[in-house]
Amino acid sequence: MRDGADSYQSGFQRRWSHLRRARVRALAWLLDSPDLLDSAAPHWQGRIASLGPVTPETARWLADLDHDPALLDAALGPRVYTRLGLYAEKLMAFYFQHQGRLVEHGLQVRASRNDTVGEFDFLLDAGPDALEHIEFATKFYLLQGGDGQEFDALVGPNLADSLGAKMRKIFERQLELGAHPAAQALLPRPVTAARALVKGWLFYPAGSWAAMSGITAGHCRGFWCALDELDATGADAFLILPKLQWLAPFRAAGADGLLNRAQLHAELEAQFEESGAPVLVAVVRDTPGCVEEIERGFIVPNDWRERAAARYPAHVTRNIIW
Repeated sequence: MRDGADSYQSGFQRRWSHLRRARVRALAWLLDSPDLLDSAAPHWQGRIASLGPVTPETARWLADLDHDPALLDAALGPRVYTRLGLYAEKLMAFYFQHQGRLVEHGLQVRASRNDTVGEFDFLLDAGPDALEHIEFATKFYLLQGGDGQEFDALVGPNLADSLGAKMRKIFERQLELGAHPAAQALLPRPVTAARALVKGWLFYPAGSWAAMSGITAGHCRGFWCALDELDATGADAFLILPKLQWLAPFRAAGADGLLNRAQLHAELEAQFEESGAPVLVAVVRDTPGCVEEIERGFIVPNDWRERAAARYPAHVTRNIIW
């Protein structure tokens, strides 16, 4: 684990501690956080989008939303979100709509009634005769195996995908959607640019990391460890983060469910008997009137390393090269 003074959390709290509502803080994180992928790296061939720095006008807009979230609440609607990716997409759609740039969100393309070709995450106004296609992803990956330079060594906590597999799919399929004849028949204007906007957090064993080509140097990061390694974290105040609170660093006036290390170990031991899914926890500072995240990490079942190595063996990992 790092010294909290140099963590992404500390900077986020300095900039956005005045925001109290979880939805507004999540939106602020999406707009403020470093891009996960380095847009200047040759791996990505100039096809990585970036939102750029948060402007003073946007910061004031976020503060106004925190004071009166009626517009944001209306945009998200009454549904209970269970998929983090969909929740993040809805937040970004709200932002693009506020900017006046949103033309379409979630536009499905079908070659026939029963043949779905794909879906445009966002189509943005790029001029009177042009659209920009933004493929959006918010991802959480743990580094396992490899030498730290292989995108397939960054794997999802549930082992369902890797950063390498995700980016191959985005580049080979999703960013090509605008060229499909079925898509062109739907579009009010041609797509003249297609780029990926990727936000997220990367997690490293024991909290150590090395520079990785293609990954933004200042990306959001945390640690991961097996349950039996929990004592090595040195922390003793934790909060299990529900999935919809995975985006922004946690901060609240108070929080139910605070756990010390022994309590967290017992809770996760029971959870892992029912499910092999890793659990994201925040290491918190609990002071009167404020519970604040200072670090975060995935705690994984003790056999997770073996399962990850079997699913993504080092000898087949490969960089993305086009």
